[in-house]
Amino acid sequence: MNMVLPQKTPDARVGQIIKLVVMAVGGQGGGVLTGWIEAVARAQGFTCQATSVAGVSQRTGATVYYVEMMEAADESPVYALAPSAGDVDILIASEMMEVGRSIIRGFVTPDRTVLIGSTHRALAVSEKMAPGDGIADADEVVAAAEIAAQQLILADMDRLAVDQGSVISSSLFGALAGSGALPFPREAFEDAIRASGKGVDASLRAFNAGFDAAVNGVVEEDVETVVAQPALQGPAAEMQTWETLVGRAKGLPEPVQQMALAGLTKVVDFQDCAYGATYLDRLDAVIAHDSAAQDWQLGATAAKYIANAMAYDDIIRVADLKTRAPRLDRIRQEMGAKEANLVELTEFFHPRAEEVASLMPARMGAKWEANPKRMALLNRLFGKGRRLRTHTLRAFLMLHFLGGLKGYRMKTRRHEVEVAHLESWLSESLAMVEHDYALAVEMLKNRRLVKGYSDTHARGLTKFGTVMGAVSLLKGREDAAAWLSRLREAALQDPEGKALEGALRTVRSFV
Repeated sequence: MNMVLPQKTPDARVGQIIKLVVMAVGGQGGGVLTGWIEAVARAQGFTCQATSVAGVSQRTGATVYYVEMMEAADESPVYALAPSAGDVDILIASEMMEVGRSIIRGFVTPDRTVLIGSTHRALAVSEKMAPGDGIADADEVVAAAEIAAQQLILADMDRLAVDQGSVISSSLFGALAGSGALPFPREAFEDAIRASGKGVDASLRAFNAGFDAAVNGVVEEDVETVVAQPALQGPAAEMQTWETLVGRAKGLPEPVQQMALAGLTKVVDFQDCAYGATYLDRLDAVIAHDSAAQDWQLGATAAKYIANAMAYDDIIRVADLKTRAPRLDRIRQEMGAKEANLVELTEFFHPRAEEVASLMPARMGAKWEANPKRMALLNRLFGKGRRLRTHTLRAFLMLHFLGGLKGYRMKTRRHEVEVAHLESWLSESLAMVEHDYALAVEMLKNRRLVKGYSDTHARGLTKFGTVMGAVSLLKGREDAAAWLSRLREAALQDPEGKALEGALRTVRSFV
């Protein structure tokens, strides 16, 4: 005998529940925004519940906040603890890739979801780790959002807030109010901010900016972007030498001049004017192999990558950059610190034994590198890494002293190794000019693979050697330059070098 259970009629009030998701990156005030949303709902006679699920994989941790609300009734509903795909009315994303993540997870649907997002970027760790340009394409996310959402509001909410001396949670709250997605008047949202009692004036200004962006849209100003070269300063005699070097750079072929001036500035900032003269000497040697018939491609490429090779990242350079006043001012500005505030800053250093040995005088460093026991000793002494609290005088002076060792740099083991590597790379590349000009240009571009400090630098050197080694397999082919470019791009795709291995197998298959 089959028993037929009575069907329970769905409560019609379930459809009256408003479901809202906030996807925020750590430090952007997602919790504050959620608190404001709760406050305005309850003040308007709604029952409300908010939950959050914290994550740790993105940037400083991406958290999903979930709010359900409904007009108060005799019986309170049992609210859900987490959002479900296809069942979200409003989604607020505090960063462009969070917009994309919300679409991938199915929270945004064209039949119901109002999507409010900020177009600015806070790069994920995976984007920063990529050897090449690992930044995700925001235009693809915008295109997907236009299809996925019923109503779409996108603006640089972070900039709107910062311009008003506030944080992004305020401008997003304003955009929510301006969207009309919640049945509350504007004054109710503003009252929620006032009730919080913290940074009220700045928060209200940012709220107004976000509200206007939602109602009227954001008109981007058509401003021509000018990249200014950093102004170098120094003693009068050095500045006179600098002007002479600038004159030399301006006398180069026109297609080379702009990159040569940028490279010269970088090299002189790294060391001194004498080092800048060496840079121009090396560039002149390359230009001697070039011609206007080739549009000076070899010279323009060399101007960029010789400068990068000469301004390598050693301990002295890292310490110098970390103690410069403009960097410290930028950190205070990004943190929103006032004159009366003390900013505590911790620098993380993890030099390998190789970095420590490279700082020794050239002959001494070579001997230590060749002695496994001595390298093991350096690993024991320095392998645990250091955390330097550079807001303290002792730690700051330590880094300031290291950064001031420019005069000693030319005598170090690291400089000896870098010069030898640079000259070998240039010699190999220029030897190919008469046989295959395009291939020689690509060989110069391979220097892009060498960058960074410590383990990053070591991985880059390995990839550089692998790609340069493939030249012997490619030379003589009409498409050699194109294939070398493919190999380099493959090397830039992932830190592990899996894409490069696959590309090399393809090359070997047709040799």
